[in-house]
Amino acid sequence: MLWLCWPLTGLAECPPWSPERGERELAALQERLTAWNRAYRQHGRSSVSDAVYDQAQARFETWQECFPAAVVAPAPGVAISDAPPVDKSSAALADGRLRHPVPQSGLIKLDDVAAVEAWLQRRDDVWMQPKVDGVAVTLVYEQSRLQQAISRGDGRAGQDWTATARRIPAVPDRLPSEQRLVLRGELYQRLDAHVQANQGTAGARSRVVGWMARDRLANAQAERIGLFVWDWPGGPPAMRKRLARLTELGLPDTARWTRPVESLRAVRDQREHWHHTALPFATDGLVLKQGRRPGAQSRTQAPPDWAAAWKYPPRSTLAEVRGVTFEIGRTGRITPLLHLRPTSLAGRTIRRVSVGSLARWQRRDIRPGDMVAISLAGHTIPRLDSVAWRAAERPTVTAPSPTEYHALSCWQPEPGCEGQFLERLAWLSGEQALDMAGVGPGTWESLVEAGLVTRLLDWMGRSAESLQAASGIGEVRGRRLAARFAAARQRPCRAWLEALGAPPGALAGVAAGDRVSWAELASRRMSQWQALPGVGPVRARALRDFFRHAEVRRLAARLEKVGIAGF
Repeated sequence: MLWLCWPLTGLAECPPWSPERGERELAALQERLTAWNRAYRQHGRSSVSDAVYDQAQARFETWQECFPAAVVAPAPGVAISDAPPVDKSSAALADGRLRHPVPQSGLIKLDDVAAVEAWLQRRDDVWMQPKVDGVAVTLVYEQSRLQQAISRGDGRAGQDWTATARRIPAVPDRLPSEQRLVLRGELYQRLDAHVQANQGTAGARSRVVGWMARDRLANAQAERIGLFVWDWPGGPPAMRKRLARLTELGLPDTARWTRPVESLRAVRDQREHWHHTALPFATDGLVLKQGRRPGAQSRTQAPPDWAAAWKYPPRSTLAEVRGVTFEIGRTGRITPLLHLRPTSLAGRTIRRVSVGSLARWQRRDIRPGDMVAISLAGHTIPRLDSVAWRAAERPTVTAPSPTEYHALSCWQPEPGCEGQFLERLAWLSGEQALDMAGVGPGTWESLVEAGLVTRLLDWMGRSAESLQAASGIGEVRGRRLAARFAAARQRPCRAWLEALGAPPGALAGVAAGDRVSWAELASRRMSQWQALPGVGPVRARALRDFFRHAEVRRLAARLEKVGIAGF
């Protein structure tokens, strides 16, 4: 195992880096933020969740304060000054993108109830809508016909989605109005009884991004895309009239999903309701809006002060890797574990997360100092989602060699084998084997550390008095353990085969009530194993190797000597 430490400091504290390293780390984070911004603005693709992005941005700003001499750009992303030249005779840019007639902007985010209350106290005529999790689009209608559909892009210009949008039934090709209309909304995936609190976004937004990026949108996908219009910059100034007029135009969903705000409690209740109730789309929070807002001519790319988002608790978060260790399982499987700076997520403190497999860790090359995005699988189990960005300085991590660990390795707690040996003991005492109630990993670790168990079956000859030499085992517990060990001798041969770690298929072809003979199993050739139902070449070879292994034969001989049935 390898343990590599990393300073344990809070997010708001400055890392103990030299100015030179601070500049390198800031540059690495800036590069990742820029890539995320470009993917979202140019392609509508979210590489990470909003929560992870916000945390990364906050960390960037903190590090800038910690290392003010660092030479980095003030704001990651695609600068307006870098935009392609504009063709003044049309709404098109030189790169083929279309200018938004009204700039698209993000929303300020309210962190908690107190922030929502403060925001509401300064305003009246406030309304709320679900924050539909889809892809923002600007729709321009001229002479009642759809003329342009523009992706969000960088807020000033986006991709020309007009041809694709015309294939979507939810996007009207014509509106019953001769005036020029500019509508802004969300293209979302239609979902059946989607409960956000249970299912999250379910990848809905990413699917819409993929569909809109296709050269030709298939009818089946087009029918699965819905439209939620959340803004009409040039519409009637009063919200009620605006909603009524949208309904007259054939867009009733805006009125259906817009509610007047009567109190802070009403906002809290509605947010909880939308979070836990079946809806036809994915959402990531609630949006508050003043009924009256500035006209289209005064809109800018800056987040408006007349609207704000109160998002749901994040389902993913950033975590800093403090160390990497490798667990060796009973069968020799190597599982990398990331030890994290304690991180709060959904009311839980997460300190470590499994990478899953050695191959996955090697592909991702995760080291101390790297930042990872984690979430909760099934609301309880920490799950590694991605490497958010890599530290500029990365220590070497040496993993165990897969060739040294396998199903027949580590029958003793020799250096490097402690983990796999303890896993063998834990399996032996489990329900599927000898079923020793109350004898778990902690007990075995104490016995091994005391030198009382150096081989798999050493515990069989220990008296209650000798067991008390182990840490945490007193007179009462010693007697209880001795009784559990004695009772294990009465377990059937089938249970002992499990305890020794026989591969699956050892009892193939043996009926439940038939007598099991170790001698007969150990004498089988590979061809005999392979002739049994459900046993192929790989499993047959594993069975043959197990029953022929020298340590397994020594263990079987000991069981025969003490009179275990079947041996």
